[in-house]
Amino acid sequence: MEHSSSTGLNGGRFLFATGLLVVGVTLSQVASSSLEQAMICFASGLVALVAMVDLSGPAKTNPQAAAPIREPENKPISQHRDFTSFIDGLADPVLVLTGTNVRRANSAARKLLGEYCVGEDIRLVIRHPAAADFLTDPNHAPGNGPIQLVGIGSRDQRWEMQVRDIPGGERILFLWDRSGMYAVERMRTDFVANASHELRTPLASIKGFIETLEDSEAGDDPEVRKRFLNVMFREANRMQKLIEDLISLSRIEADKFRVPDTPVNLPELMREVQTVFAQSHGERGKDVVLDIDDDLPPMRGDRAQLSQVLHNLVSNSMKYGQAGTPVTLGLHASRNGALIRLSVSDCGEGIAPEHLPRLTERFYRVDSSRSRAIGGTGLGLSIVKHVVERHRGRLEIDSALQRGTSVTITLPADPRVAAVLPASSPEAAPA
Repeated sequence: MEHSSSTGLNGGRFLFATGLLVVGVTLSQVASSSLEQAMICFASGLVALVAMVDLSGPAKTNPQAAAPIREPENKPISQHRDFTSFIDGLADPVLVLTGTNVRRANSAARKLLGEYCVGEDIRLVIRHPAAADFLTDPNHAPGNGPIQLVGIGSRDQRWEMQVRDIPGGERILFLWDRSGMYAVERMRTDFVANASHELRTPLASIKGFIETLEDSEAGDDPEVRKRFLNVMFREANRMQKLIEDLISLSRIEADKFRVPDTPVNLPELMREVQTVFAQSHGERGKDVVLDIDDDLPPMRGDRAQLSQVLHNLVSNSMKYGQAGTPVTLGLHASRNGALIRLSVSDCGEGIAPEHLPRLTERFYRVDSSRSRAIGGTGLGLSIVKHVVERHRGRLEIDSALQRGTSVTITLPADPRVAAVLPASSPEAAPA
């Protein structure tokens, strides 16, 4: 009711103002001079203007009454103010498509596909036949599963692409990097294949010798029988060592999230290892020498696993180092006493630089034929790596051809005992 009365009042004022103008114009016609006509028109127009001014009152009290009627906005979601900031915060590549044209791309997508991908046809941006078919097929349902893409970014990268419709007639394209997942799966497959091969080789040898010994002529010869039995025994030991290493590796991986917390006397452990090799490897075992600092900070760890690390490293150095040259076991503290550095060095043929990054891979060998001939399983350094990681340490391998190899393990000292030492103290000497 209030709105209707206000509208009626405004309408009456408008008619009144219009009437005043008409009366003023009529009266001006009977005036005797042009000056009088002008004054009459001016007066009537002024009164009409005053009457018309009040028509703006409703707009002051109710601004919506004077506002033009707008159609509701229906712009694409990609044009909203915060959309670009949102997708730029995502680590995975995201693109917004209008048809097959790239309308927007976040920073991860521009890094992968090129800084100037925005505005280009998606079929030129992602040069992959499966992606092109997926994006241009009119019968494609957005709810279908993702497709796999290989070779985008680099030859070995694997991506998973998913497309969804969004309001405004656009589509949003997601790319997920699945390279890590495929790498893990490939490592698992390679591990099973390598383990099967390593076990099959000695089994085939043992089976062949057994078949030979079954022959009456070869089996009756004591020398042949003894030689064949020795080979079978050696191959059986090789299988046993391989199985023990596999079980050990599995246990270490199962415990890698539990930090070992038992006090370990590393100098004493290294002396025990030196004694074992001196007694079991003849003259070559006497080449193992120790270089241990005094007043080392205490540490905590798994004594059995650290012993296995030392045996694996010393065994490798004795196998691949030059006979008669020292295999040095070093143990030193860092300058502030917070770290302990354990090293095993030899003087041998060394390892070419291209092999160093892969030495800790399971079953990786620089020279497969030589490693098998001297009894290596290909798991020693992989076990060392996992033990060091479980102790929250760091493993470094340095080597130079014809000079030798040095393996250094940095382990944290016991934080409850090894306080930071002043630089002037005797324990603060450089490692």
